[in-house]
Amino acid sequence: MRKISPRLIYFFGALGGLLFGYDTGVISGAILYVKRTLDLTALEEGMVVSSVLLGAMIGAMSIGPLSDKFGRKKMVMFAALIFLIGSLGSAFSPEFITLVLSRIVLGIAVGGASALVPTYLAEVAPAKMRGSLTSLNQLMVMSGILMAYIINYAFSGMAHTVSWRWMLGFAAIPSAILFIGGVFLPESPRYLGRIKKFDEALAVLNMLREPAEAQAELQEMKDADEVELGGFKELFSKFVRPALVIGVGLAIFQQFMGINTVLYYAPTIFKAIGMGDSASLMGTVGLGTVNVIITAWAVRVMETRGRKEWLLIGGVGMAVSLVALAILTNFAATGIMSYVTIVAMAFYLIFFCATWGPIMWTMIGEVFPLAVRGVGVGFSSLVNWGANLLVSLMFPVLLQHFSMPIIFGVFAVMCALASFFVKRYVFETRGRSLEEIEATLRDRANVAEDDSVVAGTTPIAH
Repeated sequence: MRKISPRLIYFFGALGGLLFGYDTGVISGAILYVKRTLDLTALEEGMVVSSVLLGAMIGAMSIGPLSDKFGRKKMVMFAALIFLIGSLGSAFSPEFITLVLSRIVLGIAVGGASALVPTYLAEVAPAKMRGSLTSLNQLMVMSGILMAYIINYAFSGMAHTVSWRWMLGFAAIPSAILFIGGVFLPESPRYLGRIKKFDEALAVLNMLREPAEAQAELQEMKDADEVELGGFKELFSKFVRPALVIGVGLAIFQQFMGINTVLYYAPTIFKAIGMGDSASLMGTVGLGTVNVIITAWAVRVMETRGRKEWLLIGGVGMAVSLVALAILTNFAATGIMSYVTIVAMAFYLIFFCATWGPIMWTMIGEVFPLAVRGVGVGFSSLVNWGANLLVSLMFPVLLQHFSMPIIFGVFAVMCALASFFVKRYVFETRGRSLEEIEATLRDRANVAEDDSVVAGTTPIAH
């Protein structure tokens, strides 16, 4: 097996996140020109934005489980090809229906990447670095969003009939890079171990660990219970249920906090507070830069605190920031007030990028047992994209019927509920191997069965 630098493995392993970010972020600027070119209604505007999310739900639920069967590497390359097709289709769309269909295709790749990247990074990362390395996914997502904002601004000077085509079509370039990089990526050692290719698994581990650590980790994989590929029946079993609650709960709350609404519609929000098209796009570049810087910081400090503690800090911080936004947007946004509003929005994004952004994807990549990891991460991603679809599709309509202060206030309440959920249901995974996390799930299932026997009930077999 060809030896590759660990840095390159982690980089290309996370590169799908860049496309994930670019293709979800680029529409925030492109939609300003698309709706003028194609004369879109408010509902059609919402459909163009949210169509990628519909595709993402399909991709998350199909490509994730397929990676359990065919391997993580092949599905990364497959997703890169879909990225390429969807990007070019969007750029050359002659009318509304073709654009929506092209963005659904693009969404399949986005959803697939959202399930594949956390899984792959969690399976190649050492336990002591897994939080930081899987957070590379979110760093790439935020870098992709920033790149989209910069590209939007760069092409904003062109005629509105062609500028959005360049914005949407630019994603073809990183798509091709991801496909080429995928050729050189090694397969996940956990996947290789599950299909009993232990020699190949050891070769990959030797690229990423010291020899003694690689041997010890391989032995852990061999000593684990016999792993047979599981499906939805196993995903909903008592053994997996605590992981499923964590994955689904975090996925829902991450969207109901309103993050992607702010990211998608940042230029629209800036225009609503009195800024022009060009100034709105430049404002999003500034916010995107803050996001990347904070996410890079989060990668460095992720392992200094537990996952639960970071999530609680983020939930409270976002709630306070959203309350501030609700108050600020209740006043006329002129002069200095416009910039104060941007600062409040920046603080909201900072708390998200440092906590819920990377940690949600980190936890769904590590909390599920190996036998159902692809299905579990895929299902959690499906729920995440479904919640994303619901929120983003309704946002233009909500803007027509409710004021921004009310909308931000609702999101603040969601942040408070999310913090309660974390306190009650999430268990700590920092610094533990994937096998140790799986053992915790088995212990919890056994305790639950023992409790049911004491209570005079029949335990459920698993």
